[in-house]
Order: sequence, then C-alpha cells, then structure tokens
Amino acid sequence: MDFEKLIHKRYSCRYYSSEPVESDQLSKVLEAARLAPTAANRQPFQVIVIQTENKGGDLLKIYGRDWFVQPPLVLCVCSLPNLGWRRKKYDNREYATVDAAIVMDHITLQAADLGLGTCWIGDFNPEAARELLGLPDEVEPIAFTPLGHQRDEPTEKIRKPLEELIRYDTW
Repeated sequence: MDFEKLIHKRYSCRYYSSEPVESDQLSKVLEAARLAPTAANRQPFQVIVIQTENKGGDLLKIYGRDWFVQPPLVLCVCSLPNLGWRRKKYDNREYATVDAAIVMDHITLQAADLGLGTCWIGDFNPEAARELLGLPDEVEPIAFTPLGHQRDEPTEKIRKPLEELIRYDTW
C-alpha cells in the first residue's frame, strides 16, 4: 500500500471482533514502534502488550468503553521522561512524551497497513493504568489503543481545510 492510501485508510475503530491477532502481525506492529524516530535516538519508551481475555473488568477501569476490550489486545505506550532528550540550552523541554506519541502513530499506521484496527486513546484514567500495569513512578502512560480486527467500516473523515491549518514564513 502506498502512504497516501494508508493515511486515508487509517481510522479510529470502535468495533472489533475477538479474532486473534496473528503473532507475525503483532511482531510487525511492535517492530514499527521500535523503528519510530525519537529525539537523539534515545528511545525513551516502552510498549506494554495487554491480552484482554479475562481482564475486561480491570481494563474498563482504565477506559470505560466496552469496545476498548473487544479485541484480543490492547497496547499501552509509556514514556520514560528521565531517559528522554531535553532541550537544555533553551527551556529544558522534555521530549519523551513527543517520542511516545510518534511511537503510537507508527503503531496505528502499521496496524492499518496490516488491515487491523486501532483507536488512539488519551482520555484514560492514569491512576488505574498505573495500578493495573504496575508502572513505576518514573514511567508515564501516554496513550492506549485496542488492536484487533475491525468489525466496522470507516466513515468519511471530517478535517479542516488545509488553508486553516498551514501558515508560511510567519504566524
């Protein structure tokens, strides 16, 4: 698939089958995460692969939508801020969160290329995530996505016109 078709194909899936994700498909998704560019190539992230079977009740404490636990897998991308690059010379901005977002984007695009559904979730309960996943204090959960076979069809993407989003040379 070419990239233009891929970015049009990828959508936020909210209905999944319980059909297993093949191990080679999961491997490709995780390899896409590993290959994601990160600031100074520090790779300050971890991906947690969560099998949903028999964990639905606990996972719903993290994000309370039934479709979140329909597929066999949920992925959580975490950042490790202490290991990430910082823009020390100017404002000490931490980039591990940005790196984790890039990783999640690679995950969702690779999944779409494989015909799998995802839905980027940022509106989750971080304390429930910390507890269920046993996250150490220095680890930040950044985003979750279900990963599985789609049971729905994408709707038309509604986006702002390009003219409202792009500026040239100055604000």
